[in-house]
Amino acid sequence: MIALTDDRGRLVWISAVRPGGTSEITACRHDKPTAHLRAAGLGAIANLGFVGLDDGPPDADPPVICGYKGARNRPLTRGQKLSNKALAAVRASVEHGFAHLKNWRVLTKVRTDPKWATALVRALLMLANREVMR
Repeated sequence: MIALTDDRGRLVWISAVRPGGTSEITACRHDKPTAHLRAAGLGAIANLGFVGLDDGPPDADPPVICGYKGARNRPLTRGQKLSNKALAAVRASVEHGFAHLKNWRVLTKVRTDPKWATALVRALLMLANREVMR
């Protein structure tokens, strides 16, 4: 499943649960959150698992901003390292929303139809947001 949070780390949206071990970028290609972000005029900051996700026109602003990946034969430049560090600092508060969701340990033991798991996860989203707002 894919989740979006606001800048304070509150969970805003959770995608449908996919069967099996689906990667993050594959799940995003099915749910198309970039199209929804672009339509709403919003953007997102993502981890390195989402590099190459942008599917929009080349002249448009990217709805998803990711860091830079290094390789053995192409190490990151100093500017790319600084950019990754700045993105990590912004993402730190967002990771708290995912941590609140992971506190519901029932998600590690879900062995059911993805349709029912989606309902469970969305109910946990509501409960997690209610608990955080207290």
